[in-house]
Amino acid sequence: MSEIQDGAPEEYNAFSSYAIAVDPDQDDKAKEIKLCSFARPHMRAFHCSWWGFFCAFFIWFAIAPLLGEIRTDLNLSKQQVWTSSIVGVGGTIFMRFVLGPACDKFGARIPMAAILCMASIPTACLGFVNTALGLSMLRLFIGIAGGTFVMCQFWTSRMFCKEVVGTANAMVAGWGNLGGGVTQLVVGSMLFPLFKVIYDGDSEKAWRTVCVVPAVVVFFTGIMIYLISDDCPKGNYADLKKHGVMAEISAAASFRDGALNLNTWILFVQYACCFGVELTMNNAAALYFIDQFDQSTEQAAAIASIFGWMNLFARGLGGYLSDKWNAYCGMRGRLWAHTLLLLGEGVMVLIFANTKSMGLAIGIMVIFSLFVQGAEGSSFGIVPYINPAATGSISGIVGAGGNVGAVCFGLGFRNLDYKSAFYIMGFSILGSAAMSALIFIKGSSGLLCGKDDIVTPAASKIETLSVPVPDVEKVEEAAAAAEEEPTTSNK
Repeated sequence: MSEIQDGAPEEYNAFSSYAIAVDPDQDDKAKEIKLCSFARPHMRAFHCSWWGFFCAFFIWFAIAPLLGEIRTDLNLSKQQVWTSSIVGVGGTIFMRFVLGPACDKFGARIPMAAILCMASIPTACLGFVNTALGLSMLRLFIGIAGGTFVMCQFWTSRMFCKEVVGTANAMVAGWGNLGGGVTQLVVGSMLFPLFKVIYDGDSEKAWRTVCVVPAVVVFFTGIMIYLISDDCPKGNYADLKKHGVMAEISAAASFRDGALNLNTWILFVQYACCFGVELTMNNAAALYFIDQFDQSTEQAAAIASIFGWMNLFARGLGGYLSDKWNAYCGMRGRLWAHTLLLLGEGVMVLIFANTKSMGLAIGIMVIFSLFVQGAEGSSFGIVPYINPAATGSISGIVGAGGNVGAVCFGLGFRNLDYKSAFYIMGFSILGSAAMSALIFIKGSSGLLCGKDDIVTPAASKIETLSVPVPDVEKVEEAAAAAEEEPTTSNK
């Protein structure tokens, strides 16, 4: 048990001790990640963060594996189906801009709980949809669930110190994104067939009622998160402000500081080319395997779920790689890790677009997914360094980039054939990778030039080894001479 360091006796702290090693110089942020721990406040926040985002994905894309059935029963065109998908991811853009400053002001816990409860209500209302417009409007309101990404990243940035924050951010976001794959499998390949059995084979009744299940689970998840977790290492924002430990923050000023930083917008574009790609694939994958390889709804959903399942470790791997390269090369290491992952992603999209065999297409999709999610993880290994005081706002802006990317790529799939849409996606990703050379964070090295003001741990070890070791005998002789001097002068 790590005891809290002695400080001003009047300073408020909700915890007398922590179950994890912390750094007092970084506001008691955790120096380690204990995955099997659920202790408050650090690891409780960690697990609530990823689970909340997982549940958001679960309702955000619960409709995606059912689109084949919905398209047939409502007699929708390809354009109408894709319009609903674009609206579903596009509606989140505004929410992410708003929720970033809200996190800086109120913390992540309350916004997370509120958004989950709100988004679960329209999810349960899928059964009332009868037109293309109704489907698009419903998915617009469900899409606010995607805003939970901002709280997910802000929460762990607030709880974990710089040595492990890249890994922590990547893991919670990756496990959250996993919900996109799980919902394909659970809703499309498990609950939908089960509900068809319940309704004696009536597929329309099945898709109209199946989304009630995830809606109920997510609503109660929101309430649970509010009740059992904490905003930051020393407690909740409201209590810290009440006791004068935390200053009141202006949401407008926070957003301004984040929005006026060029690095924020470069990462905005790059995140559009990784998370935007994942959102697009969540909507496109099942339809792609139905249309291109003549798979059933259940089979296509199971195949499409593989893309999301890679989040189990791929995004965390990207964050871990960012942290490790940072330990040896500083910020330049983070930038190189990020750039190489984007390059790999772009190449794999182009290969996937030209794959004719279903088995090979699945294999390429797995590798493609690894690079996509690794790049997402490396993105948020950089975000906390841009302007620490405005991390919430910057997370919101960069996160919104993912949804903007999904809208842009979704328009491509809506209006073009699959191959052309994938080509646009691939070359856009490769172009975004080159933009890493334009990222310059104050006090840190760039991709190709500059140096970090703070020496990295690995470099400091090398420097320590190069310092000459003093001659112990000479030091002792000098000390003895200094002691004899006063005696001689007295004589």
